[in-house]
Amino acid sequence: MQVRIAPSPALNGAIRLPGDKSISHRYAILAALANGTTRLKNFSSGADPHSTLGCVAAMGLEVEKKEGEILVHGKGLRGLRAPAGALDAGNSGSTIRMLSGVLAAQPFSSTVFGDESLTKRPMKRIMTPLERMGARIEAVDGTYPPITIHGTRDLQAIHYELPVASAQVKSCVLFAGLSIDGETSVTEPHKTRDHSEVALREFGADIRVDGLTATIRGGRDLEPCELYVPGDLSGAAFFLVAALMSGEANVSLFDVGFNPSRTALIDFLVGGGGQVKILDVRSTGGELVGDLQVTTSRFAGGVIEGGMTAALIDEIPVLAVLGATSENGLTVRDAAELRVKETDRIATVAENMRRMGIEIDTAADGFHIPGKQRFRAAAVDSFGDHRIGMAFAVAGLVAEGGETVVNEAEAASVSFPEFFATLDAIRQ
Repeated sequence: MQVRIAPSPALNGAIRLPGDKSISHRYAILAALANGTTRLKNFSSGADPHSTLGCVAAMGLEVEKKEGEILVHGKGLRGLRAPAGALDAGNSGSTIRMLSGVLAAQPFSSTVFGDESLTKRPMKRIMTPLERMGARIEAVDGTYPPITIHGTRDLQAIHYELPVASAQVKSCVLFAGLSIDGETSVTEPHKTRDHSEVALREFGADIRVDGLTATIRGGRDLEPCELYVPGDLSGAAFFLVAALMSGEANVSLFDVGFNPSRTALIDFLVGGGGQVKILDVRSTGGELVGDLQVTTSRFAGGVIEGGMTAALIDEIPVLAVLGATSENGLTVRDAAELRVKETDRIATVAENMRRMGIEIDTAADGFHIPGKQRFRAAAVDSFGDHRIGMAFAVAGLVAEGGETVVNEAEAASVSFPEFFATLDAIRQ
């Protein structure tokens, strides 16, 4: 599918975002392990979390999709049943990595596969701790999906130090620990998003966090919940950047998730001079929610490295677009993780930047984009990656010389099916 993006001199309006993708995954998995029915409102409309729901349903649980809410009828920590066939994770690395922790603790074998892009995403990072706990896992070339997990009720509690900061791997190990007698703990090199820790607490798990270490004591039953999924801050990033770059903009975003482990995005934008206001912050299900107002601003640019890179890893493609128009440009370091996302995001960002006349220098673990550049309308590609397609649609709003064509624009449906309609609704 092609989408044409004409330059827009102004952006104005109010937006309600779909439910946070990361939180939706975690709620779906924990709801499946709870004793009873969990109600989830504003569940993500993206394809990825629905892949998680599909895997849950394939293991014998009833999942009801109603207007405005999802009902998951959980059967407890030991209630899952061996699926009749392989579990389809679609495009979702979150599904395959986090669900693997649950599958490792089951008394059956299961195979998880996905689409072509998922077969290129490394799974060794979850295989290593799960195998140390006692599961046996097979993968293509020892690391790539499909993976077959030979689970066991006799997993052993471990302490695992993550070699690379990853909320997905941390969650995988903690979810495996839910069914183990004893304490399973994970230590991170940098703080990553803590949606799993927050959700585990809401479902009644015995979890504690001390600095960079999260510890779960297994064996406690999970209780069903009624939960509201906050709007996706990673989805908000596209509209924040669009408004900051616009010639004239006043955009409001309602009910956005403000989990402190995610707000590095707001800190980075405000620190660079972005006029972003946070309004009416409140709490729901242990997660902070609030509203945002953003207006056109002159953005300074900056450097993303170290722990900041881990915190902003999903937002880097659209921040790259902002960096090109900023005063001083953008430098990204310590981002080798971008090479193994849905695409090699360093390569695909660079390819589209060059198509649009933007200078960029790449490195093994990042890139540098000089500031004060102007985008030229061009044909760009999502390369099947939702965040790449949406980022360069935003670039098209300020591109000179006509319409920007986004090829394979349907990739946005992985996380934000309403993206292009929402973007169109605030254009003036």
